[in-house]
Amino acid sequence: MNDRPYDLVLFGATGFTGVLTAEYLARNAGATRVALAGRNRAKLESLSLDLPLLEADVERPDSLRELAEAARVVITTVGPYIKYGEPVVAACAEAGSDYVDLTGEPEFVDLMYVRHHARAAETGARIVHSCGFDSIPHDLGAYFTVKQLPEGVPLKVEGFVRAGGRASGGTLESTLTAFSRVRQLAKASSERKRLEPKPDGRRVRAIKGTPKRQGSLGAWALPMPTIDPQVVVRSARALDRYGPDFSYGHYLAVKRLPVAAGLPVGLAGLFALAQVPPARKWLLGRTPKGEGPSPEQRAKGWFRVRFEGEGDGRRVVTQVSGGDPGYGETAKMLAESALCLAQDELPESSGQVTTAVAMGDALTDRLQRAGIRFEVLETG
Repeated sequence: MNDRPYDLVLFGATGFTGVLTAEYLARNAGATRVALAGRNRAKLESLSLDLPLLEADVERPDSLRELAEAARVVITTVGPYIKYGEPVVAACAEAGSDYVDLTGEPEFVDLMYVRHHARAAETGARIVHSCGFDSIPHDLGAYFTVKQLPEGVPLKVEGFVRAGGRASGGTLESTLTAFSRVRQLAKASSERKRLEPKPDGRRVRAIKGTPKRQGSLGAWALPMPTIDPQVVVRSARALDRYGPDFSYGHYLAVKRLPVAAGLPVGLAGLFALAQVPPARKWLLGRTPKGEGPSPEQRAKGWFRVRFEGEGDGRRVVTQVSGGDPGYGETAKMLAESALCLAQDELPESSGQVTTAVAMGDALTDRLQRAGIRFEVLETG
């Protein structure tokens, strides 16, 4: 694919996260041939980033086909992905182009596996979802932790997430859309399970867990029903390094008991409102799509994900940490994932794969150089 005009094209460059990703690429892409794409050329020109501009629209499949055929790697920030994402995946799978996004929508990821994994595997395209805060710190963090533990033995890893930051309109819309599609999510998950092969002779599972007091953190641990544990488990199923019997639990760590008690209630209320179209519309109006936290607010953002792993009598504690999780660091992770696919020597893979499977150590090294910390805190 080296004869293609561009190494990397960013589609959705004028959205909130798209702008941050475009700016990051303009500063850090080096000799990589980067172009920006969107449906409104005037908005693209207003970015003033001195990069080639392409017009493309999810409602014009021919434009997406041309975009995919022009690039070795396509980034898309156009969400909610369940509404707008499939045409881009389909175009990349057909063209043999690598694909990255920042979705946290399990229904979308499962449907894309059902509909496009096989074709992508045939053409050699690597379809890599969830390349932002969902789910790189958790997927690569679990992978980093596993590598500190003995090989060929049962392993148990738990991840505990703490973060501070504000949501954008696009994130809110994706969350509410996912909450309103519970039946569709269950159907997509069932369809994927029927198609996806199980690891031969190995057991891999996500532990749902229950709320608990985590003494090692001095905090309350609440199970997180996000896409992250699904991604970790899929990496574990694909890679023998996770051992013959691997389990993973994923939790939100909260210091104060009143906050820990109130969060599930608030989440249940948000879920209930998402089922009512007028209420969902009202919530979306509170933070319009395309708007998000200011630079000053993002500068105050942070995240820390602590992992506690055990295997064959050994214990290790690791941590992945960085700045603003939803936007500053997500743009960095998304851009570095695409640059990694475009530039680095990587393990052979194709079809729908996770960040740990497709990029593993190479992406971890890139993110460390970019300021995201992967640390071993304790061993024993």
